[in-house]
Amino acid sequence: QVQLVESGGGLVQAGGSLRLSCAASGLIFSMHTMKWYRQAPGKQRELVASISSTGGTNVADSVKSRFAISRDNAKKTVDLQMNSLKPEDTAVYYCNVRPFGQNDYWGQGTQVTVSS
Repeated sequence: QVQLVESGGGLVQAGGSLRLSCAASGLIFSMHTMKWYRQAPGKQRELVASISSTGGTNVADSVKSRFAISRDNAKKTVDLQMNSLKPEDTAVYYCNVRPFGQNDYWGQGTQVTVSS
Protein backbone atom coordinates (compact mmCIF):
# COMPACT_ATOMS: atom_id res chain seq x y z
CA GLN A 1 0.00 0.00 0.00
CA VAL A 2 1.33 3.39 -1.00
CA GLN A 3 1.91 5.79 1.87
CA LEU A 4 3.12 9.38 1.74
CA VAL A 5 4.11 11.24 4.89
CA GLU A 6 4.88 14.96 4.76
CA SER A 7 6.90 16.90 7.30
CA GLY A 8 8.57 20.26 7.71
CA GLY A 9 5.67 22.67 7.78
CA GLY A 10 5.26 25.38 10.36
CA LEU A 11 4.94 29.08 11.07
CA VAL A 12 7.46 31.41 9.49
CA GLN A 13 7.74 35.14 8.95
CA ALA A 14 7.53 36.62 5.49
CA GLY A 15 10.88 36.35 3.76
CA GLY A 16 11.80 33.19 5.61
CA SER A 17 12.41 29.68 4.34
CA LEU A 18 11.04 26.21 4.96
CA ARG A 19 11.95 22.82 3.59
CA LEU A 20 9.16 20.29 3.25
CA SER A 21 9.89 16.61 2.94
CA CYS A 22 7.72 13.70 1.83
CA ALA A 23 8.65 10.12 2.65
CA ALA A 24 7.14 7.49 0.39
CA SER A 25 6.65 3.77 0.87
CA GLY A 26 4.82 0.95 -0.83
CA LEU A 27 6.01 1.73 -4.35
CA ILE A 28 9.11 1.62 -6.51
CA PHE A 29 9.82 5.25 -5.78
CA SER A 30 12.42 5.86 -8.46
CA MET A 31 9.96 5.01 -11.23
CA HIS A 32 7.37 7.67 -10.51
CA THR A 33 6.82 11.37 -10.95
CA MET A 34 6.32 13.01 -7.59
CA LYS A 35 4.35 16.19 -7.04
CA TRP A 36 3.70 18.85 -4.44
CA TYR A 37 0.30 20.54 -4.30
CA ARG A 38 -1.07 23.17 -1.97
CA GLN A 39 -4.51 24.27 -0.91
CA ALA A 40 -5.22 27.60 0.71
CA PRO A 41 -8.43 28.25 2.64
CA GLY A 42 -11.35 28.73 0.29
CA LYS A 43 -9.27 27.92 -2.79
CA GLN A 44 -8.82 24.92 -5.04
CA ARG A 45 -5.85 22.65 -4.66
CA GLU A 46 -3.09 23.72 -7.04
CA LEU A 47 0.02 22.06 -8.38
CA VAL A 48 3.19 23.69 -7.04
CA ALA A 49 5.96 21.52 -8.44
CA SER A 50 6.71 18.14 -9.94
CA ILE A 51 9.80 16.02 -10.49
CA SER A 52 9.97 13.15 -12.94
CA SER A 53 11.65 9.79 -12.47
CA THR A 54 14.64 11.12 -14.40
CA GLY A 55 14.87 14.30 -12.32
CA GLY A 56 13.22 16.74 -14.67
CA THR A 57 11.38 19.44 -12.77
CA ASN A 58 8.47 21.78 -13.30
CA VAL A 59 7.60 24.57 -10.91
CA ALA A 60 4.51 26.78 -11.00
CA ASP A 61 5.15 30.23 -12.42
CA SER A 62 3.84 31.83 -9.23
CA VAL A 63 6.69 30.35 -7.18
CA LYS A 64 9.31 29.52 -9.80
CA SER A 65 11.96 31.92 -8.56
CA ARG A 66 11.50 30.94 -4.92
CA PHE A 67 10.69 27.22 -4.72
CA ALA A 68 12.67 24.17 -5.80
CA ILE A 69 11.80 20.48 -5.83
CA SER A 70 14.27 17.65 -5.46
CA ARG A 71 14.26 13.92 -4.80
CA ASP A 72 16.45 11.30 -3.20
CA ASN A 73 15.65 7.92 -4.66
CA ALA A 74 17.81 6.08 -2.14
CA LYS A 75 15.86 7.60 0.75
CA LYS A 76 12.53 7.60 -1.13
CA THR A 77 11.95 11.22 -0.33
CA VAL A 78 10.92 14.28 -2.29
CA ASP A 79 11.60 17.73 -0.88
CA LEU A 80 10.25 21.20 -1.55
CA GLN A 81 12.61 24.03 -0.67
CA MET A 82 10.67 27.24 -0.20
CA ASN A 83 12.52 30.55 0.05
CA SER A 84 11.40 34.16 0.32
CA LEU A 85 8.03 33.01 1.62
CA LYS A 86 5.05 35.31 1.32
CA PRO A 87 1.76 35.38 3.23
CA GLU A 88 0.03 34.15 0.08
CA ASP A 89 2.06 30.95 0.32
CA THR A 90 0.05 30.04 3.40
CA ALA A 91 -1.64 26.71 2.68
CA VAL A 92 -1.70 23.04 3.44
CA TYR A 93 0.96 21.37 1.29
CA TYR A 94 0.38 17.85 0.00
CA CYS A 95 2.64 15.27 -1.53
CA ASN A 96 1.18 13.30 -4.45
CA VAL A 97 1.95 10.34 -6.65
CA ARG A 98 -0.08 8.56 -9.32
CA PRO A 99 1.48 5.14 -9.92
CA PHE A 100 0.94 3.65 -13.36
CA GLY A 101 -2.66 2.55 -13.85
CA GLN A 102 -3.68 3.59 -10.37
CA ASN A 103 -5.45 6.49 -8.73
CA ASP A 104 -3.79 9.38 -6.99
CA TYR A 105 -2.25 8.89 -3.58
CA TRP A 106 -2.00 11.81 -1.19
CA GLY A 107 -0.23 12.47 2.06
CA GLN A 108 -2.02 13.90 5.07
CA GLY A 109 -0.69 17.37 4.33
CA THR A 110 1.50 19.76 6.27
CA GLN A 111 0.45 23.28 7.23
CA VAL A 112 2.59 26.21 6.16
CA THR A 113 1.70 29.57 7.65
CA VAL A 114 3.54 32.72 6.64
CA SER A 115 3.01 35.76 8.80
CA SER A 116 3.37 39.29 7.50
